[in-house]
Amino acid sequence: MEEKILEIIRKYKSFLITSHIRLDGDAIGSELALYHALRRMGKKAVVYNEDETPEAYGFLPGAEEIVHTLDLPERFEAVFVLDCSELDRVGKEAARIGNIGRVINIDHHISNNGFTEWSIVRPAAGSTGEILYGLIRKMLGTVPTEVAVNLYGAIMTDTGSFRYSNTGSETFRIAGELVAWGADPRWIAEKIYETKPLVQVLLLGKVIGTLKVCFGGQLGIVHVTRRMLEDLDALPEHTEGFVDMIRTIQGVEVAAIIRELPSDACKVSFRSKDKVDVEKIAGQFGGGGHVNASACTIPGPLGEVRKQVIRAVGKALP
Repeated sequence: MEEKILEIIRKYKSFLITSHIRLDGDAIGSELALYHALRRMGKKAVVYNEDETPEAYGFLPGAEEIVHTLDLPERFEAVFVLDCSELDRVGKEAARIGNIGRVINIDHHISNNGFTEWSIVRPAAGSTGEILYGLIRKMLGTVPTEVAVNLYGAIMTDTGSFRYSNTGSETFRIAGELVAWGADPRWIAEKIYETKPLVQVLLLGKVIGTLKVCFGGQLGIVHVTRRMLEDLDALPEHTEGFVDMIRTIQGVEVAAIIRELPSDACKVSFRSKDKVDVEKIAGQFGGGGHVNASACTIPGPLGEVRKQVIRAVGKALP
C-alpha cells in the first residue's frame, strides 16, 4: 500500500492534508511534516483543520500556514486524512473532503477499520508520526529539519514523552534519527510541556478540586464545567494533560476527565496503566482510540455522564 500512495504523490500536484477535531500533537505534527515534505517535492499542499491550533503547538514549523476554512475542495487531486480512525472525525467538512476522490488515510488507532482504499493503519505504531517517518524518507530520501521537528513533536506527545506502552524500540530508533536530522529534544519538550499559560494552571487548580477516587483508589475522575472555563476565560485546549496527571496517582489504574460541552453532552477522556483496556470502555459510548488512551462523547448532563463513566470503569476493573 505504501508504494501505491507514493505513486499518487508522484503523479499528482495538489494535496489537501487534514486530521481530527480536538487536535493533539500527533495530528498537528504529522500534518505539518507531510506538508513540508510535499512542498519540498514541488507539490501544492494545504493543511486544513476545523479547530484552531492549540497554543502549545503554535511553535511547530508551518503552524501559521494552517487554514480553518475549506474553499473549493474540488481543486485538490488527493487528500491525506491523518491520525483519524474514521472520516467523520475531521468534522463538519467530512462529506466534502470525502468527495475529493483519492482519500489517503494514515493512522495508528486500533478502532480504525480502513475507511478508504488507500489506507496505512498500524495499531502497533506509537503514533501516526512514527508511520509517516518511513513514508517521508521514501518521498525525499532525507529529512529536512522542519520535518524532523514536527515528527519528533508528534511522536513525543502521543507516546507520553516515551512513557506509554505504545513506545517500542522502533519508536526510539526513529526518534534518535530525527534528532540526528535536526530535532532538538530539549527545545521541543520545553515548548510543549514547560510553557504553560497562567490560565491553564489556574484551571488545573479548579479541576483538581473535583477529584474523586473510587473502587479502592483504582479510578481517579475529575470534571470540567463550562462555568469553570468561562470564569477564567479558558479554552478547552487548556485541559490538555490534566487526565495524565490524574493517572500518575499511586494506585490509580484508570483516570478519566469529563468536560461539559455547550450541547447537552460531555467529552470524556480516559487513560490507563497496564490492567484496563480503556479503548473498550470508550467503545461502549461510540468512541475509541488506544488500549491505554481513548475518548468518547456521551450525551446527557455532567452528573449523569459521571455516573455512567464510573459504572463502566467499575465493570472493567480487575
